[in-house]
Amino acid sequence: MISSDYALKILSYPESFHTERTASPDNMDKFCQAICAFSNDISGSGKNGYLIIGVHDNGKLSGLKVDDKLLLQISNIRTDGNILPQPVMTVEKFTFDDGEVLVAEVQPSEFPPVRYRGRVWVRVGPRKSIATEAEEKILMERRLSNVHTFDAMPCLGTNINDLDVKLIKKEFLPKAVAEEILAEDKRSIEEQLASLGFYDLRYNCPTNGAIVLFGTNPERYLHGSYIQYVRFKGKDRASDIINEHKFAGNLCQELPKIDTFIETSISQKRPIPVSVLREETVSKYPYWATRELLMNAIMHRDYETNAPVQFYEYDDRIEVLNPGGLYGKVSPANFPNVSDYRNPFIAEAMKVLGYVNRFSRGVYRVQKELVENGNGEAVFDFSLITAFRVVENVSKKYFEEGFGGDGKEEKAQGKPNKSPIKSPIKKPNKNETENEIVELLRQNSEISREEMAYKLSRSEDSVRYYLRKLMKDGKIVREGSKKTGKWIVL
Repeated sequence: MISSDYALKILSYPESFHTERTASPDNMDKFCQAICAFSNDISGSGKNGYLIIGVHDNGKLSGLKVDDKLLLQISNIRTDGNILPQPVMTVEKFTFDDGEVLVAEVQPSEFPPVRYRGRVWVRVGPRKSIATEAEEKILMERRLSNVHTFDAMPCLGTNINDLDVKLIKKEFLPKAVAEEILAEDKRSIEEQLASLGFYDLRYNCPTNGAIVLFGTNPERYLHGSYIQYVRFKGKDRASDIINEHKFAGNLCQELPKIDTFIETSISQKRPIPVSVLREETVSKYPYWATRELLMNAIMHRDYETNAPVQFYEYDDRIEVLNPGGLYGKVSPANFPNVSDYRNPFIAEAMKVLGYVNRFSRGVYRVQKELVENGNGEAVFDFSLITAFRVVENVSKKYFEEGFGGDGKEEKAQGKPNKSPIKSPIKKPNKNETENEIVELLRQNSEISREEMAYKLSRSEDSVRYYLRKLMKDGKIVREGSKKTGKWIVL
Protein backbone atom coordinates (compact mmCIF):
# COMPACT_ATOMS: atom_id res chain seq x y z
CA MET A 1 0.00 0.00 0.00
CA ILE A 2 1.14 3.56 -0.68
CA SER A 3 2.47 5.79 2.10
CA SER A 4 0.75 8.89 3.47
CA ASP A 5 3.30 11.11 1.73
CA TYR A 6 2.70 9.46 -1.64
CA ALA A 7 -1.08 9.70 -1.16
CA LEU A 8 -0.74 13.45 -0.55
CA LYS A 9 1.44 13.75 -3.65
CA ILE A 10 -1.01 12.07 -6.05
CA LEU A 11 -3.86 14.27 -4.79
CA SER A 12 -2.38 17.10 -6.80
CA TYR A 13 -2.08 15.02 -9.98
CA PRO A 14 -4.82 15.39 -12.61
CA GLU A 15 -6.85 12.27 -13.40
CA SER A 16 -4.99 9.85 -15.69
CA PHE A 17 -5.00 6.21 -16.78
CA HIS A 18 -3.99 5.16 -13.23
CA THR A 19 -5.82 7.66 -10.97
CA GLU A 20 -9.47 8.60 -10.49
CA ARG A 21 -10.78 11.12 -7.97
CA THR A 22 -14.28 11.63 -6.66
CA ALA A 23 -15.77 13.76 -3.88
CA SER A 24 -18.97 11.76 -3.29
CA PRO A 25 -18.85 8.41 -1.44
CA ASP A 26 -22.26 7.27 -2.72
CA ASN A 27 -21.75 6.18 -6.34
CA MET A 28 -20.79 2.50 -5.87
CA ASP A 29 -21.45 1.69 -9.52
CA LYS A 30 -18.87 4.26 -10.56
CA PHE A 31 -16.34 2.88 -8.08
CA CYS A 32 -16.77 -0.68 -9.40
CA GLN A 33 -16.30 0.47 -13.00
CA ALA A 34 -13.08 2.26 -12.03
CA ILE A 35 -11.69 -0.77 -10.17
CA CYS A 36 -12.56 -3.00 -13.14
CA ALA A 37 -10.79 -0.60 -15.53
CA PHE A 38 -7.67 -0.41 -13.34
CA SER A 39 -7.58 -4.24 -13.19
CA ASN A 40 -7.62 -4.50 -16.99
CA ASP A 41 -4.71 -2.01 -17.43
CA ILE A 42 -5.34 -1.70 -21.18
CA SER A 43 -2.25 0.51 -21.56
CA GLY A 44 -0.06 -2.36 -20.35
CA SER A 45 1.87 -0.06 -18.03
CA GLY A 46 1.95 -2.59 -15.19
CA LYS A 47 1.29 0.27 -12.74
CA ASN A 48 -1.26 0.10 -9.94
CA GLY A 49 -4.41 2.20 -10.23
CA TYR A 50 -5.78 4.46 -7.47
CA LEU A 51 -9.39 5.26 -6.74
CA ILE A 52 -9.35 8.28 -4.39
CA ILE A 53 -12.60 9.12 -2.59
CA GLY A 54 -12.98 12.45 -0.80
CA VAL A 55 -11.22 14.72 -3.31
CA HIS A 56 -12.64 17.35 -5.72
CA ASP A 57 -11.52 17.54 -9.35
CA ASN A 58 -9.23 20.45 -8.49
CA GLY A 59 -7.35 18.31 -5.95
CA LYS A 60 -8.85 19.88 -2.81
CA LEU A 61 -10.26 17.64 -0.07
CA SER A 62 -14.04 17.55 0.26
CA GLY A 63 -14.05 17.23 4.05
CA LEU A 64 -15.22 13.61 3.87
CA LYS A 65 -15.37 11.63 7.11
CA VAL A 66 -14.20 8.09 6.30
CA ASP A 67 -15.99 5.75 8.68
CA ASP A 68 -15.93 1.96 9.09
CA LYS A 69 -19.08 1.61 6.97
CA LEU A 70 -17.44 3.21 3.93
CA LEU A 71 -14.24 1.21 4.39
CA LEU A 72 -16.30 -1.98 4.51
CA GLN A 73 -18.35 -1.06 1.44
CA ILE A 74 -15.29 -0.44 -0.72
CA SER A 75 -13.47 -3.51 0.61
CA ASN A 76 -16.48 -5.71 -0.19
CA ILE A 77 -16.24 -4.80 -3.88
CA ARG A 78 -13.43 -7.35 -4.16
CA THR A 79 -15.58 -10.29 -3.06
CA ASP A 80 -19.20 -9.42 -3.86
CA GLY A 81 -19.02 -11.36 -7.15
CA ASN A 82 -19.82 -8.44 -9.46
CA ILE A 83 -16.20 -8.07 -10.63
CA LEU A 84 -14.70 -11.28 -12.04
CA PRO A 85 -11.98 -12.47 -11.86
CA GLN A 86 -11.73 -10.95 -8.40
CA PRO A 87 -9.56 -7.81 -8.36
CA VAL A 88 -6.39 -7.61 -6.29
CA MET A 89 -6.79 -4.48 -4.19
CA THR A 90 -6.17 -2.88 -0.82
CA VAL A 91 -8.16 -0.14 0.89
CA GLU A 92 -6.68 2.45 3.26
CA LYS A 93 -7.82 5.62 5.04
CA PHE A 94 -5.51 8.66 5.17
CA THR A 95 -6.01 11.63 7.48
CA PHE A 96 -4.73 15.10 6.56
CA ASP A 97 -5.18 18.58 8.03
CA ASP A 98 -8.00 19.40 5.55
CA GLY A 99 -9.88 16.13 6.00
CA GLU A 100 -9.80 12.41 5.28
CA VAL A 101 -9.56 10.41 2.06
CA LEU A 102 -10.07 6.77 1.20
CA VAL A 103 -7.68 5.23 -1.32
CA ALA A 104 -8.33 1.91 -3.08
CA GLU A 105 -5.11 0.63 -4.69
CA VAL A 106 -5.77 -1.83 -7.53
CA GLN A 107 -3.17 -4.11 -9.14
CA PRO A 108 -3.33 -5.00 -12.87
CA SER A 109 -4.87 -8.44 -13.26
CA GLU A 110 -2.75 -11.39 -14.39
CA PHE A 111 -5.82 -12.85 -16.11
CA PRO A 112 -7.72 -10.16 -18.02
CA PRO A 113 -10.25 -9.35 -19.29
CA VAL A 114 -11.87 -8.47 -15.95
CA ARG A 115 -15.62 -7.87 -16.16
CA TYR A 116 -18.00 -5.85 -14.02
CA ARG A 117 -21.49 -7.32 -14.35
CA GLY A 118 -20.51 -8.85 -17.68
CA ARG A 119 -18.96 -5.71 -19.19
CA VAL A 120 -15.25 -5.09 -19.73
CA TRP A 121 -14.26 -1.61 -18.56
CA VAL A 122 -10.94 -0.02 -19.55
CA ARG A 123 -9.13 3.20 -18.79
CA VAL A 124 -8.44 5.47 -21.77
CA GLY A 125 -6.41 8.37 -20.46
CA PRO A 126 -8.36 10.18 -17.72
CA ARG A 127 -11.67 8.51 -18.55
CA LYS A 128 -13.11 5.03 -18.49
CA SER A 129 -15.30 3.30 -21.04
CA ILE A 130 -16.52 -0.11 -22.16
CA ALA A 131 -13.82 -1.95 -24.11
CA THR A 132 -14.08 -2.24 -27.86
CA GLU A 133 -13.84 -5.59 -29.59
CA ALA A 134 -10.19 -4.90 -30.46
CA GLU A 135 -9.36 -3.91 -26.89
CA GLU A 136 -11.04 -7.01 -25.53
CA LYS A 137 -8.98 -9.13 -27.95
CA ILE A 138 -5.77 -7.48 -26.66
CA LEU A 139 -6.75 -8.33 -23.08
CA MET A 140 -7.59 -11.91 -24.02
CA GLU A 141 -4.21 -12.37 -25.72
CA ARG A 142 -2.51 -10.94 -22.63
CA ARG A 143 -4.39 -13.47 -20.50
CA LEU A 144 -3.20 -16.36 -22.66
CA SER A 145 0.40 -15.15 -22.43
CA ASN A 146 0.17 -14.96 -18.63
CA VAL A 147 -1.43 -18.35 -18.09
CA HIS A 148 1.01 -20.76 -16.47
CA THR A 149 0.71 -24.34 -15.41
CA PHE A 150 0.38 -24.75 -11.64
CA ASP A 151 3.98 -25.87 -11.18
CA ALA A 152 5.21 -22.68 -12.90
CA MET A 153 3.13 -20.29 -10.79
CA PRO A 154 4.72 -18.48 -7.82
CA CYS A 155 4.19 -20.07 -4.41
CA LEU A 156 3.26 -16.84 -2.64
CA GLY A 157 4.37 -16.55 0.97
CA THR A 158 7.61 -18.48 0.40
CA ASN A 159 11.18 -17.35 -0.14
CA ILE A 160 14.55 -18.87 -1.00
CA ASN A 161 14.92 -20.13 2.58
CA ASP A 162 12.02 -22.52 1.96
CA LEU A 163 14.21 -24.40 -0.54
CA ASP A 164 17.05 -26.81 0.23
CA VAL A 165 19.68 -24.80 -1.66
CA LYS A 166 22.51 -27.23 -0.80
CA LEU A 167 20.50 -30.09 -2.29
CA ILE A 168 19.80 -28.06 -5.44
CA LYS A 169 23.49 -27.22 -5.93
CA LYS A 170 24.68 -30.75 -5.20
CA GLU A 171 22.04 -32.97 -6.81
CA PHE A 172 20.10 -31.00 -9.42
CA LEU A 173 22.09 -28.20 -11.03
CA PRO A 174 25.07 -30.42 -12.04
CA LYS A 175 22.62 -32.70 -13.89
CA ALA A 176 20.51 -29.91 -15.38
CA VAL A 177 23.31 -27.61 -16.60
CA ALA A 178 26.56 -28.42 -18.40
CA GLU A 179 29.57 -28.39 -16.08
CA GLU A 180 31.48 -25.66 -17.92
CA ILE A 181 28.42 -23.39 -18.08
CA LEU A 182 27.70 -23.90 -14.39
CA ALA A 183 31.31 -23.06 -13.51
CA GLU A 184 31.09 -19.74 -15.37
CA ASP A 185 27.66 -18.81 -14.03
CA LYS A 186 28.14 -16.09 -11.39
CA ARG A 187 24.45 -15.28 -10.96
CA SER A 188 22.62 -15.67 -7.65
CA ILE A 189 20.84 -18.94 -6.93
CA GLU A 190 17.52 -17.12 -7.40
CA GLU A 191 18.47 -16.06 -10.92
CA GLN A 192 19.80 -19.51 -11.76
CA LEU A 193 16.55 -21.14 -10.65
CA ALA A 194 14.52 -18.49 -12.49
CA SER A 195 16.30 -19.40 -15.73
CA LEU A 196 15.12 -22.99 -15.21
CA GLY A 197 11.54 -21.98 -14.36
CA PHE A 198 11.74 -22.63 -10.62
CA TYR A 199 11.81 -19.07 -9.25
CA ASP A 200 9.58 -16.05 -9.92
CA LEU A 201 11.64 -12.86 -9.79
CA ARG A 202 8.54 -10.63 -9.97
CA TYR A 203 7.26 -11.92 -6.63
CA ASN A 204 10.70 -12.91 -5.35
CA CYS A 205 9.58 -16.41 -4.41
CA PRO A 206 9.98 -20.02 -5.60
CA THR A 207 7.41 -21.59 -7.90
CA ASN A 208 5.08 -24.37 -6.79
CA GLY A 209 7.22 -26.80 -8.77
CA ALA A 210 10.34 -25.74 -6.86
CA ILE A 211 8.57 -26.32 -3.53
CA VAL A 212 7.51 -29.81 -4.65
CA LEU A 213 10.97 -30.70 -5.94
CA PHE A 214 13.30 -28.97 -3.47
CA GLY A 215 11.21 -27.55 -0.62
CA THR A 216 12.30 -28.03 2.99
CA ASN A 217 8.67 -28.70 3.93
CA PRO A 218 6.44 -29.02 0.83
CA GLU A 219 3.35 -30.11 2.78
CA ARG A 220 3.24 -26.78 4.56
CA TYR A 221 2.23 -25.06 1.33
CA LEU A 222 0.96 -27.95 -0.84
CA HIS A 223 -0.81 -30.21 1.60
CA GLY A 224 -1.22 -33.24 -0.64
CA SER A 225 2.36 -33.43 -1.93
CA TYR A 226 3.25 -36.87 -0.57
CA ILE A 227 2.89 -40.55 -1.47
CA GLN A 228 0.95 -42.88 0.82
CA TYR A 229 1.84 -46.59 0.76
CA VAL A 230 -0.43 -49.12 2.48
CA ARG A 231 -0.15 -52.92 2.46
CA PHE A 232 -3.52 -54.61 3.07
CA LYS A 233 -3.76 -58.22 4.21
CA GLY A 234 -6.56 -59.11 1.85
CA LYS A 235 -8.13 -58.02 -1.43
CA ASP A 236 -9.94 -54.81 -0.41
CA ARG A 237 -9.62 -51.82 1.89
CA ALA A 238 -11.70 -53.51 4.58
CA SER A 239 -8.77 -55.88 5.22
CA ASP A 240 -6.28 -55.45 8.04
CA ILE A 241 -3.28 -53.23 7.38
CA ILE A 242 0.07 -55.03 7.51
CA ASN A 243 2.29 -52.07 6.75
CA GLU A 244 2.05 -48.39 5.83
CA HIS A 245 4.53 -45.67 5.01
CA LYS A 246 4.34 -42.01 4.06
CA PHE A 247 6.88 -40.67 1.60
CA ALA A 248 6.87 -37.00 2.58
CA GLY A 249 9.45 -34.35 1.80
CA ASN A 250 10.66 -32.95 -1.50
CA LEU A 251 10.84 -35.18 -4.56
CA CYS A 252 14.58 -34.76 -5.01
CA GLN A 253 15.07 -36.61 -1.70
CA GLU A 254 12.05 -38.93 -1.81
CA LEU A 255 12.38 -40.33 -5.34
CA PRO A 256 15.55 -42.33 -4.51
CA LYS A 257 13.79 -43.73 -1.42
CA ILE A 258 10.75 -44.71 -3.47
CA ASP A 259 13.01 -46.31 -6.07
CA THR A 260 14.77 -48.41 -3.40
CA PHE A 261 11.48 -49.28 -1.70
CA ILE A 262 9.99 -50.67 -4.91
CA GLU A 263 13.12 -52.71 -5.65
CA THR A 264 13.56 -54.17 -2.16
CA SER A 265 10.02 -54.41 -0.77
CA ILE A 266 7.60 -54.55 -3.72
CA SER A 267 9.44 -56.35 -6.51
CA GLN A 268 10.41 -59.44 -4.42
CA LYS A 269 12.33 -61.55 -6.94
CA ARG A 270 12.27 -65.37 -6.79
CA PRO A 271 13.99 -68.02 -8.90
CA ILE A 272 11.78 -70.52 -10.71
CA PRO A 273 13.53 -73.73 -11.87
CA VAL A 274 12.98 -74.10 -15.59
CA SER A 275 15.11 -77.23 -15.85
CA VAL A 276 17.59 -79.10 -13.69
CA LEU A 277 20.38 -76.70 -14.63
CA ARG A 278 18.53 -73.46 -15.36
CA GLU A 279 16.43 -71.01 -13.39
CA GLU A 280 14.30 -68.04 -14.35
CA THR A 281 14.02 -65.05 -12.02
CA VAL A 282 10.47 -63.78 -11.65
CA SER A 283 9.26 -60.82 -9.62
CA LYS A 284 5.99 -60.58 -7.78
CA TYR A 285 5.71 -57.15 -9.40
CA PRO A 286 8.39 -56.28 -11.97
CA TYR A 287 10.59 -53.50 -10.65
CA TRP A 288 10.84 -51.25 -13.71
CA ALA A 289 7.15 -51.44 -14.68
CA THR A 290 5.95 -50.75 -11.13
CA ARG A 291 8.42 -47.91 -10.76
CA GLU A 292 7.31 -46.37 -14.07
CA LEU A 293 3.63 -46.46 -13.11
CA LEU A 294 4.27 -44.79 -9.75
CA MET A 295 6.66 -42.19 -11.18
CA ASN A 296 4.09 -41.29 -13.85
CA ALA A 297 1.49 -40.79 -11.12
CA ILE A 298 3.85 -38.48 -9.21
CA MET A 299 4.69 -36.55 -12.37
CA HIS A 300 1.16 -36.12 -13.77
CA ARG A 301 -0.85 -35.68 -10.56
CA ASP A 302 -2.77 -32.53 -9.65
CA TYR A 303 -0.80 -30.75 -6.91
CA GLU A 304 -3.58 -28.22 -6.27
CA THR A 305 -5.59 -30.81 -4.31
CA ASN A 306 -4.97 -31.95 -0.73
CA ALA A 307 -5.07 -35.65 -1.64
CA PRO A 308 -1.85 -37.70 -1.89
CA VAL A 309 -0.83 -40.28 -4.46
CA GLN A 310 -2.17 -43.60 -3.13
CA PHE A 311 0.12 -46.61 -3.62
CA TYR A 312 -1.92 -49.51 -2.22
CA GLU A 313 -0.83 -53.14 -2.23
CA TYR A 314 -3.30 -56.00 -1.82
CA ASP A 315 -2.83 -59.78 -1.85
CA ASP A 316 -3.64 -59.99 -5.56
CA ARG A 317 -2.76 -56.57 -7.00
CA ILE A 318 -1.29 -53.11 -6.65
CA GLU A 319 -3.37 -49.99 -7.22
CA VAL A 320 -1.93 -46.54 -7.92
CA LEU A 321 -4.42 -43.69 -7.61
CA ASN A 322 -3.32 -40.14 -8.32
CA PRO A 323 -5.40 -36.94 -8.01
CA GLY A 324 -6.24 -35.43 -11.39
CA GLY A 325 -7.81 -37.12 -14.38
CA LEU A 326 -6.54 -37.15 -17.96
CA TYR A 327 -5.05 -33.78 -18.85
CA GLY A 328 -5.09 -31.52 -21.87
CA LYS A 329 -5.13 -33.31 -25.22
CA VAL A 330 -5.22 -36.79 -23.65
CA SER A 331 -8.53 -38.68 -23.68
CA PRO A 332 -9.59 -42.30 -23.10
CA ALA A 333 -9.81 -42.69 -26.88
CA ASN A 334 -6.21 -41.64 -27.66
CA PHE A 335 -4.42 -42.83 -24.50
CA PRO A 336 -1.49 -43.73 -24.48
CA ASN A 337 -0.69 -42.61 -28.03
CA VAL A 338 -1.06 -38.92 -27.14
CA SER A 339 0.68 -37.27 -24.21
CA ASP A 340 0.34 -33.93 -22.44
CA TYR A 341 1.90 -32.53 -19.28
CA ARG A 342 0.00 -31.07 -16.35
CA ASN A 343 3.33 -30.26 -14.64
CA PRO A 344 5.92 -29.71 -17.40
CA PHE A 345 8.61 -28.28 -15.09
CA ILE A 346 8.27 -31.14 -12.59
CA ALA A 347 8.30 -33.60 -15.51
CA GLU A 348 11.48 -32.06 -16.92
CA ALA A 349 13.18 -32.13 -13.50
CA MET A 350 12.27 -35.80 -12.98
CA LYS A 351 13.73 -36.55 -16.42
CA VAL A 352 16.93 -34.68 -15.50
CA LEU A 353 17.15 -36.69 -12.27
CA GLY A 354 16.74 -39.91 -14.27
CA TYR A 355 13.34 -41.15 -13.07
CA VAL A 356 11.17 -40.72 -16.18
CA ASN A 357 11.50 -40.31 -19.92
CA ARG A 358 9.52 -37.95 -22.12
CA PHE A 359 9.18 -40.03 -25.26
CA SER A 360 5.57 -41.29 -24.74
CA ARG A 361 6.66 -44.93 -24.77
CA GLY A 362 6.67 -45.75 -21.05
CA VAL A 363 3.20 -47.35 -21.04
CA TYR A 364 4.11 -49.66 -23.93
CA ARG A 365 7.23 -50.86 -22.11
CA VAL A 366 5.23 -51.31 -18.91
CA GLN A 367 2.66 -53.53 -20.61
CA LYS A 368 5.35 -55.60 -22.31
CA GLU A 369 7.28 -56.19 -19.08
CA LEU A 370 4.14 -57.04 -17.13
CA VAL A 371 3.05 -59.63 -19.69
CA GLU A 372 6.51 -61.21 -19.83
CA ASN A 373 6.60 -61.42 -16.02
CA GLY A 374 3.20 -63.14 -15.83
CA ASN A 375 1.23 -60.20 -14.39
CA GLY A 376 -0.92 -59.52 -17.44
CA GLU A 377 -1.43 -56.02 -18.77
CA ALA A 378 -2.06 -53.11 -16.40
CA VAL A 379 -5.65 -51.87 -16.30
CA PHE A 380 -6.13 -48.09 -16.62
CA ASP A 381 -9.34 -46.70 -15.11
CA PHE A 382 -10.54 -43.36 -16.53
CA SER A 383 -14.02 -43.46 -14.96
CA LEU A 384 -13.13 -41.50 -11.80
CA ILE A 385 -12.91 -38.18 -13.76
CA THR A 386 -11.07 -36.25 -11.02
CA ALA A 387 -8.55 -39.05 -10.42
CA PHE A 388 -6.59 -41.60 -12.44
CA ARG A 389 -6.19 -45.22 -11.36
CA VAL A 390 -4.03 -48.03 -12.67
CA VAL A 391 -4.21 -51.63 -11.46
CA GLU A 392 -1.25 -54.02 -11.68
CA ASN A 393 -2.12 -57.65 -10.95
CA VAL A 394 0.24 -59.96 -9.10
CA SER A 395 2.40 -62.26 -11.23
CA LYS A 396 0.97 -65.74 -11.78
CA LYS A 397 4.45 -67.06 -12.53
CA TYR A 398 5.57 -65.93 -9.06
CA PHE A 399 3.46 -68.68 -7.45
CA GLU A 400 4.08 -71.45 -9.98
CA GLU A 401 5.41 -74.86 -9.00
CA GLY A 402 9.07 -75.04 -8.16
CA PHE A 403 9.06 -73.15 -4.92
CA GLY A 404 8.18 -76.25 -2.92
CA GLY A 405 4.84 -78.02 -2.68
CA ASP A 406 2.38 -78.06 -5.55
CA GLY A 407 1.75 -74.32 -5.54
CA LYS A 408 -2.06 -74.71 -5.68
CA GLU A 409 -2.75 -73.03 -2.36
CA GLU A 410 -0.51 -70.13 -3.23
CA LYS A 411 -2.25 -69.53 -6.53
CA ALA A 412 -5.63 -69.51 -4.81
CA GLN A 413 -4.72 -67.26 -1.90
CA GLY A 414 -2.00 -65.09 -3.40
CA LYS A 415 0.47 -66.04 -0.61
CA PRO A 416 3.97 -67.44 -0.92
CA ASN A 417 4.63 -71.10 -0.17
CA LYS A 418 6.30 -71.33 3.23
CA SER A 419 7.57 -74.86 2.72
CA PRO A 420 11.33 -75.25 2.11
CA ILE A 421 12.58 -74.23 -1.30
CA LYS A 422 13.61 -77.35 -3.11
CA SER A 423 15.23 -75.73 -6.10
CA PRO A 424 18.93 -74.93 -5.99
CA ILE A 425 19.48 -71.20 -5.50
CA LYS A 426 22.45 -68.98 -5.01
CA LYS A 427 23.13 -67.84 -1.48
CA PRO A 428 22.76 -64.08 -1.19
CA ASN A 429 25.65 -61.98 0.02
CA LYS A 430 25.49 -61.59 3.82
CA ASN A 431 26.09 -57.87 3.71
CA GLU A 432 23.28 -57.46 1.17
CA THR A 433 20.90 -59.41 3.41
CA GLU A 434 21.84 -57.30 6.42
CA ASN A 435 21.31 -54.11 4.41
CA GLU A 436 17.92 -55.33 3.22
CA ILE A 437 16.84 -56.09 6.79
CA VAL A 438 17.99 -52.67 8.00
CA GLU A 439 16.03 -51.01 5.17
CA LEU A 440 12.88 -52.96 6.13
CA LEU A 441 13.29 -51.86 9.75
CA ARG A 442 13.65 -48.24 8.66
CA GLN A 443 10.43 -48.48 6.68
CA ASN A 444 8.48 -50.23 9.44
CA SER A 445 9.94 -50.39 12.95
CA GLU A 446 7.19 -52.79 14.09
CA ILE A 447 7.60 -55.36 11.30
CA SER A 448 7.52 -59.00 12.43
CA ARG A 449 10.12 -61.67 11.66
CA GLU A 450 7.48 -63.55 9.68
CA GLU A 451 6.81 -60.51 7.48
CA MET A 452 10.55 -59.93 6.98
CA ALA A 453 10.99 -63.56 5.97
CA TYR A 454 8.15 -63.19 3.50
CA LYS A 455 9.56 -60.02 1.94
CA LEU A 456 13.13 -61.38 1.75
CA SER A 457 12.12 -64.89 0.59
CA ARG A 458 14.03 -66.42 3.52
CA SER A 459 13.19 -68.61 6.50
CA GLU A 460 12.35 -67.11 9.89
CA ASP A 461 15.42 -68.83 11.38
CA SER A 462 17.60 -67.04 8.82
CA VAL A 463 16.02 -63.68 9.66
CA ARG A 464 16.43 -64.35 13.38
CA TYR A 465 20.14 -65.08 12.81
CA TYR A 466 20.74 -61.80 11.01
CA LEU A 467 18.76 -59.80 13.56
CA ARG A 468 20.95 -61.19 16.35
CA LYS A 469 24.07 -60.42 14.35
CA LEU A 470 22.95 -56.83 13.67
CA MET A 471 22.18 -56.35 17.37
CA LYS A 472 25.56 -57.76 18.33
CA ASP A 473 27.27 -55.39 15.89
CA GLY A 474 25.41 -52.46 17.44
CA LYS A 475 23.51 -51.58 14.26
CA ILE A 476 20.00 -52.12 15.67
CA VAL A 477 18.33 -52.44 19.10
CA ARG A 478 15.00 -53.78 20.24
CA GLU A 479 12.75 -51.68 22.48
CA GLY A 480 9.77 -53.17 24.32
CA SER A 481 8.36 -56.68 24.34
CA LYS A 482 8.40 -59.18 21.49
CA LYS A 483 4.74 -58.50 20.65
CA THR A 484 4.38 -54.75 21.20
CA GLY A 485 7.98 -53.53 20.88
CA LYS A 486 9.77 -51.97 17.94
CA TRP A 487 13.16 -51.92 16.24
CA ILE A 488 15.49 -48.94 16.36
CA VAL A 489 18.11 -48.53 13.61
CA LEU A 490 21.25 -46.89 14.97
